[in-house]
Amino acid sequence: MLSYLFSNPITFIVYIISLLIAISIHEFSHAFVADYLGDPTPRLQGRLKLDPRVHIDNIGILFLLFFGFGWGKPVEFDPYNLKNPQKDAAFISLAGPVSNFILAILFSIILRLFIFFKLNIFITIGIFLFLPMIQMNLVLAVFNLLPIHPLDGFKIVGGILNKEKAAEWYSLEKYGMIFLILLIIPLGNSSMLDGILRPTVNFLFKLLIP
Repeated sequence: MLSYLFSNPITFIVYIISLLIAISIHEFSHAFVADYLGDPTPRLQGRLKLDPRVHIDNIGILFLLFFGFGWGKPVEFDPYNLKNPQKDAAFISLAGPVSNFILAILFSIILRLFIFFKLNIFITIGIFLFLPMIQMNLVLAVFNLLPIHPLDGFKIVGGILNKEKAAEWYSLEKYGMIFLILLIIPLGNSSMLDGILRPTVNFLFKLLIP
């Protein structure tokens, strides 16, 4: 994405805006579900907003610019305020990726409506604005569903397992960053993470784009 900065600055700006929206929706959804399930922590920390400034993680943004994947500032929640900490934590974690999928589908539907009604001007605008939005939301959703701490997928898997298996699963939490680093390390012109993300995102992208 960073290559657009010099080759096509306007496209770069569109991607940045799409990225900020995708991250804000993602993190706000975590905060909203946590608050709904009884934990006021995100609300008290000012995370129940769609303001990108409260959700942006600088390192996560840099990773997205340079490597094509990234994250926002994690939403904190107190499991002691939840009725069922294990399952509720999974719901809170799932909310982020689901919100990104919903947003990508929504923009896909709008673009399809433009095409169906042959609104040529809106089709042109939609392709320019909506395709980056769909792509950013898919990248954020798919990356965060990986079952590696501190990504959302780790707690989602933990919520599915029984208590005994979940305890074993959560013991892997301390190795999360090691796993991520191993996935990120380049192998030739790519990396294991790229080999996972790219085909998955491309497949979903082709499904959504008319």
